[in-house]
Amino acid sequence: MAQDITILLEEWERGDKTALDRLAPLVYPQLREIAGAYLRRERGGHTLQATALVNELFLKLMTRREPHFEGRQHFYTLTAKLMRLALIDHARTAKAGKRGGTAFPVPLHEEIPWVDASGQQMVDLDRALDELAALDAEQAQMFELRFLIGHTVDETAELMGTSKSSVDRKVRLARAWLFRRLNAAKENPSEP
Repeated sequence: MAQDITILLEEWERGDKTALDRLAPLVYPQLREIAGAYLRRERGGHTLQATALVNELFLKLMTRREPHFEGRQHFYTLTAKLMRLALIDHARTAKAGKRGGTAFPVPLHEEIPWVDASGQQMVDLDRALDELAALDAEQAQMFELRFLIGHTVDETAELMGTSKSSVDRKVRLARAWLFRRLNAAKENPSEP
Protein backbone atom coordinates (compact mmCIF):
# COMPACT_ATOMS: atom_id res chain seq x y z
CA MET A 1 0.00 0.00 0.00
CA ALA A 2 2.88 2.42 0.76
CA GLN A 3 4.11 1.93 -2.80
CA ASP A 4 0.61 2.63 -4.14
CA ILE A 5 0.53 5.91 -2.19
CA THR A 6 3.90 6.96 -3.58
CA ILE A 7 2.84 6.11 -7.14
CA LEU A 8 -0.42 8.07 -6.79
CA LEU A 9 1.44 11.07 -5.35
CA GLU A 10 3.74 10.99 -8.40
CA GLU A 11 0.77 10.74 -10.76
CA TRP A 12 -0.95 13.65 -9.02
CA GLU A 13 2.24 15.70 -9.31
CA ARG A 14 2.40 14.93 -13.05
CA GLY A 15 -1.10 16.37 -13.47
CA ASP A 16 -3.39 13.36 -13.22
CA LYS A 17 -6.53 14.94 -11.73
CA THR A 18 -7.97 11.53 -10.78
CA ALA A 19 -4.94 10.55 -8.69
CA LEU A 20 -6.16 12.46 -5.61
CA ASP A 21 -9.52 10.66 -5.83
CA ARG A 22 -7.73 7.31 -5.90
CA LEU A 23 -5.29 8.41 -3.19
CA ALA A 24 -7.95 9.54 -0.73
CA PRO A 25 -9.19 6.12 0.44
CA LEU A 26 -5.61 4.91 0.93
CA VAL A 27 -4.45 7.84 3.08
CA TYR A 28 -7.74 8.66 4.83
CA PRO A 29 -7.23 6.29 7.82
CA GLN A 30 -3.78 7.73 8.60
CA LEU A 31 -4.98 11.32 8.12
CA ARG A 32 -7.95 10.69 10.40
CA GLU A 33 -5.57 9.26 13.00
CA ILE A 34 -3.38 12.40 12.78
CA ALA A 35 -6.46 14.63 13.03
CA GLY A 36 -7.67 12.66 16.05
CA ALA A 37 -4.27 13.04 17.74
CA TYR A 38 -4.38 16.79 17.19
CA LEU A 39 -7.91 17.07 18.54
CA ARG A 40 -7.06 15.03 21.65
CA ARG A 41 -4.44 17.69 22.46
CA GLU A 42 -6.96 20.52 22.06
CA ARG A 43 -9.19 21.91 24.78
CA GLY A 44 -12.25 19.87 25.76
CA GLY A 45 -15.54 20.45 23.98
CA HIS A 46 -13.91 21.28 20.67
CA THR A 47 -16.53 21.91 17.99
CA LEU A 48 -14.35 20.56 15.17
CA GLN A 49 -14.21 16.79 14.69
CA ALA A 50 -11.51 14.64 13.07
CA THR A 51 -13.65 13.87 10.02
CA ALA A 52 -14.34 17.58 9.43
CA LEU A 53 -10.65 18.39 9.82
CA VAL A 54 -9.67 15.75 7.24
CA ASN A 55 -12.42 16.97 4.88
CA GLU A 56 -11.10 20.53 5.21
CA LEU A 57 -7.62 19.20 4.46
CA PHE A 58 -8.83 17.51 1.25
CA LEU A 59 -10.45 20.78 0.15
CA LYS A 60 -7.07 22.48 0.56
CA LEU A 61 -5.28 19.67 -1.26
CA MET A 62 -7.71 19.89 -4.18
CA THR A 63 -6.82 23.57 -4.66
CA ARG A 64 -3.05 22.99 -4.82
CA ARG A 65 -1.92 24.20 -8.21
CA GLU A 66 1.33 22.28 -8.40
CA PRO A 67 1.42 19.48 -5.84
CA HIS A 68 4.92 18.29 -5.06
CA PHE A 69 5.79 15.64 -2.51
CA GLU A 70 9.12 13.96 -1.98
CA GLY A 71 7.34 10.78 -1.01
CA ARG A 72 4.75 9.47 1.39
CA GLN A 73 6.44 10.80 4.52
CA HIS A 74 6.66 14.32 3.05
CA PHE A 75 2.95 14.13 2.15
CA TYR A 76 1.99 13.21 5.73
CA THR A 77 4.25 15.93 7.16
CA LEU A 78 2.68 18.57 4.94
CA THR A 79 -0.86 17.41 5.61
CA ALA A 80 -0.18 17.49 9.36
CA LYS A 81 1.00 21.10 9.04
CA LEU A 82 -2.12 21.99 7.06
CA MET A 83 -4.34 20.40 9.72
CA ARG A 84 -2.55 22.29 12.48
CA LEU A 85 -3.04 25.57 10.61
CA ALA A 86 -6.74 24.75 10.16
CA LEU A 87 -7.05 24.20 13.92
CA ILE A 88 -5.30 27.50 14.58
CA ASP A 89 -7.69 29.30 12.24
CA HIS A 90 -10.64 27.59 13.87
CA ALA A 91 -9.42 28.59 17.36
CA ARG A 92 -8.86 32.18 16.28
CA THR A 93 -12.33 32.41 14.77
CA ALA A 94 -13.99 30.90 17.83
CA LYS A 95 -12.03 33.14 20.18
CA ALA A 96 -12.73 36.25 18.09
CA GLY A 97 -16.46 35.56 18.25
CA LYS A 98 -16.40 35.18 22.03
CA ARG A 99 -13.87 37.80 23.07
CA GLY A 100 -14.09 40.55 20.52
CA GLY A 101 -11.14 39.44 18.41
CA THR A 102 -8.53 38.80 21.10
CA ALA A 103 -5.90 36.27 20.02
CA PHE A 104 -4.60 33.69 22.48
CA PRO A 105 -1.56 31.39 22.41
CA VAL A 106 -2.01 27.80 21.29
CA PRO A 107 0.96 25.55 22.17
CA LEU A 108 2.22 23.50 19.23
CA HIS A 109 2.63 20.42 21.42
CA GLU A 110 2.62 19.71 25.15
CA GLU A 111 6.36 18.98 24.98
CA ILE A 112 7.00 22.26 23.15
CA PRO A 113 4.97 24.85 25.08
CA TRP A 114 7.38 27.59 24.01
CA VAL A 115 6.05 27.54 20.42
CA ASP A 116 2.80 29.48 19.98
CA ALA A 117 1.09 27.74 17.07
CA SER A 118 -1.42 30.56 16.71
CA GLY A 119 0.93 33.24 15.52
CA GLN A 120 4.16 34.31 13.90
CA GLN A 121 6.13 31.66 15.76
CA MET A 122 4.84 28.99 13.36
CA VAL A 123 6.40 30.90 10.47
CA ASP A 124 9.59 31.27 12.52
CA LEU A 125 9.53 27.56 13.37
CA ASP A 126 9.09 26.65 9.71
CA ARG A 127 12.14 28.75 8.77
CA ALA A 128 14.16 27.34 11.65
CA LEU A 129 13.22 23.78 10.60
CA ASP A 130 14.48 24.56 7.09
CA GLU A 131 17.77 25.77 8.61
CA LEU A 132 17.99 22.66 10.79
CA ALA A 133 17.28 20.44 7.77
CA ALA A 134 20.23 22.04 5.98
CA LEU A 135 22.44 21.15 8.98
CA ASP A 136 20.92 17.78 9.85
CA ALA A 137 18.02 16.58 7.71
CA GLU A 138 17.42 13.53 9.89
CA GLN A 139 16.97 15.61 13.06
CA ALA A 140 14.53 17.94 11.31
CA GLN A 141 12.57 15.00 9.91
CA MET A 142 12.38 13.28 13.30
CA PHE A 143 11.18 16.51 14.91
CA GLU A 144 8.45 16.86 12.28
CA LEU A 145 7.34 13.25 12.69
CA ARG A 146 7.18 13.57 16.48
CA PHE A 147 5.71 17.03 16.92
CA LEU A 148 4.00 18.03 13.69
CA ILE A 149 2.54 14.67 12.70
CA GLY A 150 2.29 13.34 16.24
CA HIS A 151 4.00 9.97 15.90
CA THR A 152 5.30 8.25 19.01
CA VAL A 153 9.00 7.57 19.52
CA ASP A 154 8.39 3.93 18.49
CA GLU A 155 6.57 4.93 15.30
CA THR A 156 9.24 7.50 14.43
CA ALA A 157 12.00 4.93 14.96
CA GLU A 158 10.21 2.44 12.72
CA LEU A 159 9.61 5.01 9.96
CA MET A 160 13.21 6.23 10.09
CA GLY A 161 14.68 2.73 10.37
CA THR A 162 16.58 3.50 13.56
CA SER A 163 16.47 2.84 17.31
CA LYS A 164 14.22 4.55 19.85
CA SER A 165 17.29 5.84 21.70
CA SER A 166 18.56 7.44 18.49
CA VAL A 167 15.18 9.13 17.97
CA ASP A 168 15.14 10.35 21.59
CA ARG A 169 18.65 11.76 21.29
CA LYS A 170 18.16 13.44 17.92
CA VAL A 171 14.76 14.88 18.82
CA ARG A 172 16.22 16.26 22.07
CA LEU A 173 19.04 17.88 20.09
CA ALA A 174 16.58 19.26 17.53
CA ARG A 175 14.34 20.72 20.25
CA ALA A 176 17.31 22.37 21.96
CA TRP A 177 18.61 23.80 18.67
CA LEU A 178 15.16 25.10 17.68
CA PHE A 179 14.60 26.58 21.15
CA ARG A 180 17.89 28.49 20.92
CA ARG A 181 17.19 29.55 17.32
CA LEU A 182 13.68 30.82 18.04
CA ASN A 183 14.78 32.65 21.18
CA ALA A 184 17.66 34.26 19.28
CA ALA A 185 15.12 35.45 16.69
CA LYS A 186 13.00 36.99 19.49
CA GLU A 187 16.00 38.77 20.99
CA ASN A 188 17.29 39.96 17.61
CA PRO A 189 14.32 40.41 15.25
CA SER A 190 16.63 41.51 12.41
CA GLU A 191 17.85 37.90 12.03
CA PRO A 192 16.07 35.94 9.27
